Amino acid sequence: MGDRQGQGQGRGEVRRRRVYEEPAAGDGARVLVDRLWPRGVSKEAARLDEWCKDVAPSKELRTWYGHRPERYGEFAERYRAELGVSPAAEALEGLRERVAAGPLTLLTATKDVGLSHVTVLAEVLRGR
Repeated sequence: MGDRQGQGQGRGEVRRRRVYEEPAAGDGARVLVDRLWPRGVSKEAARLDEWCKDVAPSKELRTWYGHRPERYGEFAERYRAELGVSPAAEALEGLRERVAAGPLTLLTATKDVGLSHVTVLAEVLRGR
């Protein structure tokens, strides 16, 4: 299900969606923010503007987290720290430029978007 928070007309709008969902007219720039390519999705079907691997959590952090809800708070904290270090910091700047230019949809293969890095990333891009 797509993210309905902050839906407006353009700049500053950041959406979160699963890459398996059909593209929507208001998606704006569609950026996959996973380190690994999603299973069963062709590059044509994904209709991406960019695949931004560098902004994804490190393999070590992803493995430690394991999508365990009780670890989400600490995961979010550690991931925010990773976003401040190269090469993630530069990739984050590129995403900020996209948000300034118009709507941005962050895409992931993660099943639970609400407990994923995409939620943390959207908050960072929204300035929270």
